[in-house]
Amino acid sequence: MYEDQTVDVILNRLLANIGDQYEKTPGNLAYDLCRSVAIEENILYQILDKIIDMVNVDNLTGEQLEQYVYQRKGLTRKPGGYSSTALDVQGNTTINTGDLFSISSNIQFSATESATINGTGQIHVQCTQIGAIGNVPANSITQMPVTIAGIVSVTNVSIVNNGYDEESDDNLRNRYYQALQEPATSGNRDHYKEWAEQYVGVGKAMIFSLWNGDNTVKVIIIDSNKQLPAQNLVDAVQEYIDPKGTQDSNGNWSTWGMGYGQAPIGAYCTVASPTAKTIDISVSISKDSNYTDDEVKQNITDYITGYLQSIALDEINNYVSYAKIGNLILNANGVLDYNSLIINGGNSNIPLNLTNANCEIPVLGAVTITDV
Repeated sequence: MYEDQTVDVILNRLLANIGDQYEKTPGNLAYDLCRSVAIEENILYQILDKIIDMVNVDNLTGEQLEQYVYQRKGLTRKPGGYSSTALDVQGNTTINTGDLFSISSNIQFSATESATINGTGQIHVQCTQIGAIGNVPANSITQMPVTIAGIVSVTNVSIVNNGYDEESDDNLRNRYYQALQEPATSGNRDHYKEWAEQYVGVGKAMIFSLWNGDNTVKVIIIDSNKQLPAQNLVDAVQEYIDPKGTQDSNGNWSTWGMGYGQAPIGAYCTVASPTAKTIDISVSISKDSNYTDDEVKQNITDYITGYLQSIALDEINNYVSYAKIGNLILNANGVLDYNSLIINGGNSNIPLNLTNANCEIPVLGAVTITDV
């Protein structure tokens, strides 16, 4: 804002305020004194520029952003979470808390319990690194950094996807803007959205009012990775907003709608997961010879996955764009050109339902690439 207030500009302004009866050329007293003052004033203008920038939340990052949004709206950055899973173990051995298992790229998982394995059994493990780095494919945790005698084989039968990174500056800033622009009060729609999205592990929420009659609210959530949430996350958010308690023989819940959570008394809130809309893609490409087939496929997969995550529960972009998928493929490293793009058997946009009965998020399925 004050970039134009250079030392020379300030100096000329100061000299202009001194009468011409005084000598104002370099080396004379008036000039030298004014230049000293101009140098100091220039420093003050630089500091003032930084102060003004700090008033604009768009310019803040890290701890400064955290302090700003907390002081004004009480928002805090959501921490990351460790991924965890159960491993199927074959052998005869004792596994102790802290024993390590890993995937081929040495992402390690630590046993969170001790167990004796006789033939077959399970052991629960947690990634040693926080964040989405611990989200790994099924049947990938098959190694042991330190050999455990008696184990014949070990693997994770299911995909691991419940690790998430610390909330980014952009997400925290967006929640701040949302709190300003969509004020949450007295159990309105925005209040339910705020309750859900402030819960650690939740990436986004969609609210359906009166979905099952008067005083009913449905909250659809996705996790911080913009993917289907694990059931324990759904259950935890339900407990936070409107705990159901225990169910009697007639199907009635002991605390549902009673106001024991964030939701007001008389409002029956149901927290649920969306359904996955599988997006299968096949395409023919002209490949850069400097890349392997696996590298190109991974690059394409990463680009498309990021796009699909960005439109999850997006009421405006409620379809998978055929054109954008094509553009992502073309811009993936290793792709020179492409043709014959087919998405879910056709060559048009794929609509996404966003209703309380069938709320869909796009999830990448099979990616078939032909090199021509």
